[in-house]
Amino acid sequence: MVTSILLFTLHALFPAMALSSPGSTRILFFGDSITELGVQPDGYISQLRVMIKASDRDSLYELIGAGIGGNKVYDLYLRLETDVLARKPDVVVIFVGVNDVWHKRTFGTGTDPDKFMKFYEAIIAKLQEHNIRLMLTTPACIGEKPDCSNDLDGELNHYSQIIRDLAARYSCTLVDLRKEFARCEQAQNKGNAEKGILTTDGVHFNKRGNEVAARLFATALGIE
Repeated sequence: MVTSILLFTLHALFPAMALSSPGSTRILFFGDSITELGVQPDGYISQLRVMIKASDRDSLYELIGAGIGGNKVYDLYLRLETDVLARKPDVVVIFVGVNDVWHKRTFGTGTDPDKFMKFYEAIIAKLQEHNIRLMLTTPACIGEKPDCSNDLDGELNHYSQIIRDLAARYSCTLVDLRKEFARCEQAQNKGNAEKGILTTDGVHFNKRGNEVAARLFATALGIE
């Protein structure tokens, strides 16, 4: 499970935030294809909606998916005005980083770590200027082998740590999917499979992977 410190932070932040709003709290999920797929029937955003409705809190939260396949951190920066600020969210979940690493191998593109951090900081600064509360999410995986032999594990860990550091520096809530997926893989992937446990292809979540993500975000909203 997530650490006790994270649980305290999440529980302290989100229930108070929602209950203090005169209407529903608008939460926008901002990311790449994983977020784009999150609004599908088995996606993590859709599953989270079901959890919220089951807890009789559907009047407190409005969930919006704003994911585009292939996006990297600078794509998110370019979409800030039209896809985020124009929708006037109360909370933005930033979920990016997989393509910044993965596309170095698959397409010869990607984002260098220093540029990744600078664009990410610029996104945070812009959103905080508008008093939008932020949740930063680490990328879950590029390959599911729990023995740390996936080709891009080291680099993905580096980018995940950048996100953790930014969350601490700018007082943002952290949802550490990287850590939670690693824990689940250790418990469930006894055959050291490259995919098929929590993802369809080593990157994009299957139903079980979406359940893991939805559960973490439910914890962030104080829904058990």
